[in-house]
Amino acid sequence: MARAAGVARMHFPSDIPIVGCEIKPYVLFRRPNNTVTTDDVTQAAPLDGYFLRYKWFRVKIDKKAAVCSVHPSELATLQCIACVKAKIPVAKSYHCSSKCFLDAWKHHRVLHDRAASAVNEEVVTSSCSNSSGSGSSTGSASSTRLGNVSKPHPAAVTQRDDGEIWIEVGCSKTYTPKANDIGHVLKFDCIVVNAETKLHVGDPYTLLTSRVIPAPSPSPRRLIPVRRDDMSGNLHSDGRISSSGSFTVLSYNILSDSYASSELYSYCPSWALSWQYRKQNLLREIVSYRADIVCLQEVQNNHFEEVFAPELDKHGYQALYKRKTNEVYSGNIHTIDGCAIFFRRDRFSHVKKYEVELNKGAHSLVEIAVETTQKKAVSDRLVNDNVALIVVLEAKFSNQGAENPGKRQLLCVANTHLNVPHEHKDVKIWQVHTLLKGLEKIAASGDIAMLVSGDFNSVPGSAPHSLLATGKVDPMHTDLLVDPLGILQPRRKLTHQLPLVSAYSSFVRGVGPGLEHHRRRMDLSTGEPLFTNFTRDFRGTLDYIFYTADSLTVESLLELLDDGRSRKDTALPSPEWSSDHIALLAAFRCVPRPRR
Repeated sequence: MARAAGVARMHFPSDIPIVGCEIKPYVLFRRPNNTVTTDDVTQAAPLDGYFLRYKWFRVKIDKKAAVCSVHPSELATLQCIACVKAKIPVAKSYHCSSKCFLDAWKHHRVLHDRAASAVNEEVVTSSCSNSSGSGSSTGSASSTRLGNVSKPHPAAVTQRDDGEIWIEVGCSKTYTPKANDIGHVLKFDCIVVNAETKLHVGDPYTLLTSRVIPAPSPSPRRLIPVRRDDMSGNLHSDGRISSSGSFTVLSYNILSDSYASSELYSYCPSWALSWQYRKQNLLREIVSYRADIVCLQEVQNNHFEEVFAPELDKHGYQALYKRKTNEVYSGNIHTIDGCAIFFRRDRFSHVKKYEVELNKGAHSLVEIAVETTQKKAVSDRLVNDNVALIVVLEAKFSNQGAENPGKRQLLCVANTHLNVPHEHKDVKIWQVHTLLKGLEKIAASGDIAMLVSGDFNSVPGSAPHSLLATGKVDPMHTDLLVDPLGILQPRRKLTHQLPLVSAYSSFVRGVGPGLEHHRRRMDLSTGEPLFTNFTRDFRGTLDYIFYTADSLTVESLLELLDDGRSRKDTALPSPEWSSDHIALLAAFRCVPRPRR
């Protein structure tokens, strides 16, 4: 008798389903000859006379509960009554314990303040309490113990003898959880069907998920004006402020999936580290900023092609990418990361693209300027696969005024990620200097405004940062003491002529209203944010957006994050923020260059 086909193995790639994140079960289909395939075997294209039929069910059980807004993998036991009265989204009102509610109060109360501001009236609240009578209080809002909290579901259901109710919600191989699924288990059935008789072969193969949790929704970050004359600009419905001829630039290290390990980020829940979750969260965040130019670092080669390029194309972006070289890298070539630049087609057109491979510069240095006895040592130290992507764009808008009618507005955008071992300070300085000398040549070719963005893995005040921000490095800088092979000699060569200024220093130099609050998130001694990278082991600034001050001016900046030192769960990545870096965004306006 011939052996029937069947499903050899099934599992889910992540253990906790998230609203809005597609679930893709791994199904191994065994053919009658015992070979297997992971391809989707559909009724339209059966394999050896069989196909797979799928069904998804929401399992409605007796114990119904909401989930915690702070720790979404936990069921909620408390609900903030002030949130309910203020008509704040109900999902944000739930907490898993009194301690959770008290610890989160500093941040949670912002929801109440914003709701009160929206209706222009004060929300009157009472002391916190719970049914246990513990009397714990924040002095502002009240909470109550939850009983059964559930939303009504459709009446079309299948009843099981043991009291569980199954509601069919899908019939394809993949499923994206919806709001109605929150708090419920999902059941996936896979059935082998004879293509000729349409009869089932054997019993269904079944998988159960954990309870569906909502996708955490962090409070949106606002663009903050840094010039008084910005207030005459137009206020968009999403809170963006712009004036004629302005554009926005986003720079963001999104944390490559190949680096997002539970060993490095043990404090982040495993489900929040899964790429299936993070890609949706990152896309949602990036799209929400509506930037005209988007510079991303640590974009895996396969993720650029499969996720970011096609998804951002739907929002009107053209995509450019430069993968890191692989002289040193020994992993899967498809998962090596690189730098990506996206720009809005309705705002800019592509003029030219430059791909900078710093390994090529290293090999040139070795061949031209290094003694034969040192060639291998210098090559081994300098070669590390870092790259930069540079594009020249032409604006489809003009801010040149009547003096220069019809003049082309060109913009050069450089994006890089300089990932160098911390002890190799000489290599990092050399790489920054090499990139800047290349940009100088582009700047000399015409009247082009310049932007230099990325993750430089260099803190404010370091030699690479000084070179970028001031055009030179103090010969006595301590970073220059690390130069075992003399690649930085002579030190007087460590200069450039680009008038670069850090965009976020405008929070310190700006004169806009209400900037004092945002200066608290800045290091006033360096003029840079207190942090752009925040893990359990490191808190500091590594990411920058530099611009040429003779051709561009900063109008507004995306507000920075508080470090939340009063909470233990704020290190990045987190369920709310899916990278260990934060996004930087600046709004610029082109200004006429001074006449020489």
